[in-house]
Amino acid sequence: MKSATYKKYIFPYLLGATLLGGCADKLDIKPYDGLTIDQTTSTPEGLKAATIGNYTYIKDEYYVRNYHFMAEFPSDNVSLSGTTSDPLFYAYNYRHLKTMAVTTNFFRKAYQAIYGTNVVIEKLKEGQSPELDQVLGENYFLRAMVHFDLVNLFGRPYAQDNGASPGIMIRSNTDVNDLPARSTVKEVYDFIIADLDKAATLMQSEKSSSFASKEVAYALLSRVYLYMEQNEKAIEMANKVINSGRYSLVSTADLPKYFTVANETNKETIFAIKHTLKDDREWGAIGSMYLSDGKGWGEMYASESYRNLINKYPQDKRREFIVPVYEKNADGTVKTDASGNPILAKRNGFPKYYITKYSYQEGVVTLSSPVYLRLAEMYLTRAEANAKLSNDQAALDDVNLIRTRAGLSNDALFTTGDLKGYASVLDVVLEERHLEFAYEGLRKFDVFRNKRTMVRNYPGTHILSGQTTQEIPYTDSRVVFFIPEQEIVLNPKLVQNPD
Repeated sequence: MKSATYKKYIFPYLLGATLLGGCADKLDIKPYDGLTIDQTTSTPEGLKAATIGNYTYIKDEYYVRNYHFMAEFPSDNVSLSGTTSDPLFYAYNYRHLKTMAVTTNFFRKAYQAIYGTNVVIEKLKEGQSPELDQVLGENYFLRAMVHFDLVNLFGRPYAQDNGASPGIMIRSNTDVNDLPARSTVKEVYDFIIADLDKAATLMQSEKSSSFASKEVAYALLSRVYLYMEQNEKAIEMANKVINSGRYSLVSTADLPKYFTVANETNKETIFAIKHTLKDDREWGAIGSMYLSDGKGWGEMYASESYRNLINKYPQDKRREFIVPVYEKNADGTVKTDASGNPILAKRNGFPKYYITKYSYQEGVVTLSSPVYLRLAEMYLTRAEANAKLSNDQAALDDVNLIRTRAGLSNDALFTTGDLKGYASVLDVVLEERHLEFAYEGLRKFDVFRNKRTMVRNYPGTHILSGQTTQEIPYTDSRVVFFIPEQEIVLNPKLVQNPD
């Protein structure tokens, strides 16, 4: 009975595989509706099609949208302006449920993707051709990426106990009757590193940022090693990407338009989860929560604390990702108060500050290809690792590179003799990561893996009635989500996270 239930949401992976934009002309794929899995994966063309299907899994809303909700909404970047029936509410306010649809749907979609990669990995023999080795390597990368996303949401940060706590199931085969227990976080990380190393060895094609390549594998390895605090390795992998010559930071002038450009033409993007116009989810898009412009709920705003941080330097171009919304007169002009100042629009008493990082791709309000890895992260990974190795000048050089790109100069840059009130170079680096990667799903992990407290002492519906603060220490049980209750019924070997 358990395996039958498991098969019900694992086996349809090929039937739901749709091609990413711009790929069909590169593959000789015949229609395979009604064919069995063995038939569709018994040829190189079928394995290529299956691989496209695996990319499709990570752009499924159950994966990419729910991952964003769980990674970004618990951060100090956001302020929800009202209650909502969407289960994102429980991710936002740290009041998790064991039956949350967000976690259940993400968990299942993630393991569907892993199953799909395992089908290809088991059936595709290494060394047949560079083209097929590339396909094989992409599946190793995807398998590693999904395990990494899972372990960061359901397992405690590696750095807190060197990975000794429970992680997630490692799935390395297609045996649906093999339902393993949770491996430790360390065991999962070791598995991820092995997959990424294998992927980097196999992949030799310079594909667009919609697909994996060896540089994409190196970039994710740099993040993995940083989270493990293996700082020399994090620097080594970041350098491989930086020195590859494949990527460059977008200009200061182009920075505010970064996320409106198709990822394949953005020279800074290393890997993005590609969405074309046919993938636009409109009201169900990630950007719909952050902005309303004919479409979109526009309910999740930039937090007061993040606005205070980004507004320290008015010339910082990253301020343009935050858009204040003003009340309008009947003729469309902005309302002003008695002093001539524009009047901020509010929802439920909360001032509206829209966020544009998931809007306006190619001019479409709710279209976006979420960026998973980009070059700026490689510089700030290197900076954080150097700060932890006491290489202060090297760390500040990379911070200042990112700040200069943001339009800052002179007294807005750091020196070892002038940290501008910060207690350490590491504090400087982490604050720069906060500024640069707000709303990109990194902040929560940056805070807790560095054994810090998530301070959310600002207005929003995360604050309980009668209170003015919410501070989540890194030791809190709700740093991680509950394993979905349905999955524990399916696999009794799974142990629940503490209440």
